[in-house]
Amino acid sequence: MRRILWAPWRISYVESTGGARDSCIFCVKPREDTDEENLIVYRGRLCFVMLNRYPYNNGHLMVAPYSHKASLEELTEGELYELVSTVRMCILWLKHAYKPHGFNVGMNIGRVAGAGFDQHIHVHIVPRWEGDTNFMPVLSDVKVVSEALQQTYRRIRDAVETLSRNP
Repeated sequence: MRRILWAPWRISYVESTGGARDSCIFCVKPREDTDEENLIVYRGRLCFVMLNRYPYNNGHLMVAPYSHKASLEELTEGELYELVSTVRMCILWLKHAYKPHGFNVGMNIGRVAGAGFDQHIHVHIVPRWEGDTNFMPVLSDVKVVSEALQQTYRRIRDAVETLSRNP
């Protein structure tokens, strides 16, 4: 029996994945003064954190330097330190907001490694829960994300603010 999953919000992703990109989201979005709309949850001195608009799981974050650099070896010592330090903070925020059982943390360096934006290095932090892989991704190659991005944004911003006041 054929099943159809209605997910009209995915069309913007499907249409944006073909062909060359005109701009880099990791350069353009932080320059704009619309953090909530751009899903930027934290700004540091050298790096920032934004939600993945097409998440693998609730709370999927990305950490990137402001500078447009393609690989780790191009980063300054300060950028590298802040990148890793910010990843650590993201894990603390996600533990506070979602109480996940674990995390996938990683980088896709280069297009052949799966990087969607291969000219701007960034780290993915994906919270994981025991049993979060169910029949949908296994049998249907479909992932279900159960929370709207704006709700995720508010939840993580609350964690950022709470843990900034009470580290």
